[in-house]
This record gives sequence, structure tokens and C-alpha cells, in this order.
Amino acid sequence: MHVAVRNIRFRKLGRRYLDLEFSTADGLDVRIVERPGLWMPADETAKMVAEFGCVVSRALGGRGLRYGVFTGDKASLQQAVVTLLHEPSSGRSIAFNALSLLRVQLRGRDVDVIHLGLAMVDPDFRGRGLSAVLYGLTCLLLFFRNQLRPIWITNVSQVPSMVGLVTETFSNVFPSPDPRKRRSYDHLVIAREIMKHHRAVFGVATEAGFDEQRFVITNAYTGGSDDLKKPFADTPLHRIEAYNQMCHRELDYEIGDDFLQIGQIDVAAARNFLLRSVPRVWLRSLLYPLASLLLDASLLPMLHWLTPSRKMGDLRPCK
Repeated sequence: MHVAVRNIRFRKLGRRYLDLEFSTADGLDVRIVERPGLWMPADETAKMVAEFGCVVSRALGGRGLRYGVFTGDKASLQQAVVTLLHEPSSGRSIAFNALSLLRVQLRGRDVDVIHLGLAMVDPDFRGRGLSAVLYGLTCLLLFFRNQLRPIWITNVSQVPSMVGLVTETFSNVFPSPDPRKRRSYDHLVIAREIMKHHRAVFGVATEAGFDEQRFVITNAYTGGSDDLKKPFADTPLHRIEAYNQMCHRELDYEIGDDFLQIGQIDVAAARNFLLRSVPRVWLRSLLYPLASLLLDASLLPMLHWLTPSRKMGDLRPCK
């Protein structure tokens, strides 16, 4: 799938927010929007939420979801990073992913964690490798915007294929079927912060429990995500059997358990994603947006500091 970048637009409201649009050679339009609840007009956000609902309805056989961005809640849209795919010929929305940037306290400072959120693809368009756009590419753009500094990610799922995808794509992921991967202090602190402050983002109510040893959310489908609950027999399996076995062994599908996965996107994860998951024909087209984001986030501030004769306004430190 070849990607032709159409335009990159940045909105500014105290800082710059990503608004990227591009087209693919097989006829899909992609838009990635950061924190639309902070700058996008109300009618546009309402249209976006309605498009989420159309994809959800087709994917879940007419059922809907009642939490987070799917309700049109402004606070949820203020921390969301949305990827939306359209079929240009019909204007039909055919897939989306709604990531969230969650603020947590880690080692005495505030950090943003990327919650991978929910990705859905219209049944008519499954099997086309759209997960690379819906998950990896969005995280990659945010990573480059963060000056290649590692970013913590979280994921909540009971689906073996998704649990395996996250573990295989990102670094330092816990829990994992690999016994060499251990729970660290940072994993535990982030998990506690997520469960204390951000349950509503992934549709988990206060009565749900959390097992800190296994990172399992018990009775998870109680906060608006009820229609996502399914028996193990109906979940898509991963090609590596160890992930299927781990989910079957650790999760109670009758009650409705989920794993809370915590990992990082770092240079190694970004490199592996580019080399293994992105089709070769994408790479040239992705050079411009990635280089532009990195230049804007890293090189321009450095060049400004090296010109002491000019006032720098907001870039100057406070006295």
C-alpha cells in the first residue's frame, strides 16, 4: 500500500496539534487528528463522533458503545488522537482508532502515556493490513513529535491477536508470555495511575477489580463497553500460540476480564515497525512527515538558541 502525503496542517492553541491527511494508492483517505476537542469546531467533532458510530454499528452488528469518545464527551475528545479512514468514492468511513493521551505521575513528574484505545474496521474492509495505519503509524508520528524520547503506552484487551500485536510491536511490554519480561516499578506505578484516574477512557467502571501481579482487570465490561465482551471461542487468535494460551489461562471470559498491557515505543520499536510492518513502498512517502515533525520538535529550537542576538519570545526561559 503506497502512501502519498497530501498535506500536513498544524493547529495552534497554546501548542501545536497534529492534523495530518494523506491518501493511499489503493484508494483510502487517512486523517490523523490530535486533541480535536481543544480546537475543532463543534459541528466537525459531532460529525467525527457520528462516523465512529457508523463503523462501530457495522462491526458489532448494530450495537453501539457508551463510553469515552463514542459519547462525544468533550473531555475525552480533548485528550484523544484520532485516526479515521474513508473510502473516497463513497465518502464512507471504514475504520478508525481513537488513542488517548493520559496524564500520569511517574517518578515525581507528569508524563503523557499513549493509551492505544479501540480500533475498528468495517467488516467489508478487513484483511487489508489496516492495523499498521490505525496503531503503529499514529504512535510513530507522536514518537517523532516527542524528539525520539521513549513514550509509555497502555492497552486494554482480552483478544489474543491484539495482545500479541501489542507485545510484538512495542518494547518492554508487560504482561507477556515470555518469563524473562518482568513487571518493573514504572509498570506498576503507571498501572495504578491508569486504574485510579482513567478507567472511563476504556469503559471500565469503579466496581472492576485489578490484579497487580498479573495486570488483569477483573469484571472489566461494566462501564459502557459491555458490547465488546465475548467468549474466548469468538476472539481472533494470534499466530503465536503462546499468546492464545496466556489469554485462555489468565482471563475469565465468562465474567469478562482484560489484560492491562504497559510498554514503550522507543527507537528499537520504531525501527522494527518501519522495517517489519510498513510496506516498502510506504517508506519514501513517510520520510517527509516524519522529518518535518522531527525538525520542528528538535532542530528548530536548537537553531533558535544559537542566535542570541534575536529575541525568542516564548522560547526564552522565565526569569
